[in-house]
Amino acid sequence: MDVGDSLNPAIDIGQIEGAFVQGYGLFTMEEIKVRPDGVRLTRGPGNYKIPSADDAPRHFNVRLLKGSSNRMGIFSSKAVGEPPLFLGACAFFAIREAVRSFRLEHGLKGYFRFDSPATPEQIRLACEDEILKKVPQLPAKGTYTPWTVAL
Repeated sequence: MDVGDSLNPAIDIGQIEGAFVQGYGLFTMEEIKVRPDGVRLTRGPGNYKIPSADDAPRHFNVRLLKGSSNRMGIFSSKAVGEPPLFLGACAFFAIREAVRSFRLEHGLKGYFRFDSPATPEQIRLACEDEILKKVPQLPAKGTYTPWTVAL
């Protein structure tokens, strides 16, 4: 990771690891659910999922790029907290490609919508597998009140 001249490598590496896990959670777990009347259902840790210690990679190899000073920064440093957040998107894109591969293997070709977060529910819906085919279809739109609405 390019952090310029690191002021404290241990802290910078910790920041990178933390931001990655935060991004991983953002793209794979953190789903906001809202009722039709506008009340947010995912308001706390009981039903709004964020990464825990078990979700962090066991082996996490972070290296700081050497020789990338920032003449304009404080002590030639660069931002380290926000840039690695987007590294967590690699988990989302890997899951999306796995879903695409599953779909191709099962004869489902063409475009499919796959939005973040890549929750287990989203993955199952996108795969359109045998289990999903057993779920009854919803009644016609407008004949029932949905539990949640899409944002």
